[in-house]
Amino acid sequence: MEVGAKPMLSSEEQFKVQMEVDNFNKKLDAEKGRQTQHSLGKDDFLKLMITQLQNQDPTSPMENTEFISQMANFSSLEQMTNMNAEFAKMNNMLISSSAVNTIGKTVELNVGDQITTGVVQAVTTGHNPQVKVNGMYYNYDSIKSIY
Repeated sequence: MEVGAKPMLSSEEQFKVQMEVDNFNKKLDAEKGRQTQHSLGKDDFLKLMITQLQNQDPTSPMENTEFISQMANFSSLEQMTNMNAEFAKMNNMLISSSAVNTIGKTVELNVGDQITTGVVQAVTTGHNPQVKVNGMYYNYDSIKSIY
């Protein structure tokens, strides 16, 4: 082995680690009814880091700089997740606010293959705001023009 080279897991050790991971995932699926995801979240990242620390070679542990780098990555991932949630809330508020601003205004709505025109009488707010035109509620995103 070269000087400075990191030891590799033998095929037997790799198989053992893979079996532990598979058994752990099956246990999670059975206990929590967990669905398979195609993306990693902050909990998955933390589990991977803990598993890496538990299975590292004691004679050649992870260097401080690697550990700090991974912790910084974890912190960044957590902050991005928090920002994404806040941006989603802000987006819903902006859409609701825009919908409220249409009250009393004449709008053109795309309804299937037809265009409907009328004055917005009321608005529902929330995740999917709706406008009441001519006594019927329509999704806010169906508005084509505002006069």
